[in-house]
Amino acid sequence: MEFLLYLALGACAGVLAGLFGVGGGIIIVPVLVFSFKLQGFDPSILTHLAVGTSLATIIFTSVNAIREHHRRGAVRWPIFAWMTLGILIGAGFGALTAEAISGPHLQKIIGVFALIVAVQLALDFKPKASRTVPGKVGLTVAGSVIGWASAIFGIGGGSLTVPFLTWRSVPMQQAVATSSACGLPIAVSSALFFMILGWHDPLLPAHSLGFVYLPALLGIALTSMFFARFGARLAHNLSPRLLKRLFAALLFCVGLNFLL
Repeated sequence: MEFLLYLALGACAGVLAGLFGVGGGIIIVPVLVFSFKLQGFDPSILTHLAVGTSLATIIFTSVNAIREHHRRGAVRWPIFAWMTLGILIGAGFGALTAEAISGPHLQKIIGVFALIVAVQLALDFKPKASRTVPGKVGLTVAGSVIGWASAIFGIGGGSLTVPFLTWRSVPMQQAVATSSACGLPIAVSSALFFMILGWHDPLLPAHSLGFVYLPALLGIALTSMFFARFGARLAHNLSPRLLKRLFAALLFCVGLNFLL
């Protein structure tokens, strides 16, 4: 039964990855936390396990979304290259930060972040394109901050990268596409750190590689890779306003549930 949940979750995450330039982690983490509680996983590690597993799934979500966006010529690869340098540094520090926070406190932090993203989506807030794309140092610093936060929240960074790039005068479709590309180094580096940090934890359930739970990873990956391409196509053909508001309502409920 849990595996069917993971398959459905992967489909939702894939569509979100392609449509909004997010890795789907903002919804994967809460659902995994709920699922792991039902399975009786230890409360002290289940949130870290959900975050680490979410980051690992984003590897698969990102690949097909990147291919679809690249096929349409929308990825700004020079921006991606310099942001990735910072992402690799920031993701390591983010994983260490998350590991140092207790499970219940980490859930509350994720809940606050979900509420912030929900408000941003509901109001359709987009920073005005008031500045140009920064230089190599500026992109590297931005990447490090985004990588650090993404590793803590278990996300691909789209909810941070897209607003940053649009503020820096990158057109929305290119911002979404470049954000999808940036999700891959965030996911790879962060997931590896979560594997290493949790490797010898005696409380982990069977079939875990550190803080990555393999059955959930497999189920989500199987469907997310296909649906990420579908979401990327929608991003180029549909106005996602209604979907954003529905997604915002879902995130609002998730955030409140984590905080109450």
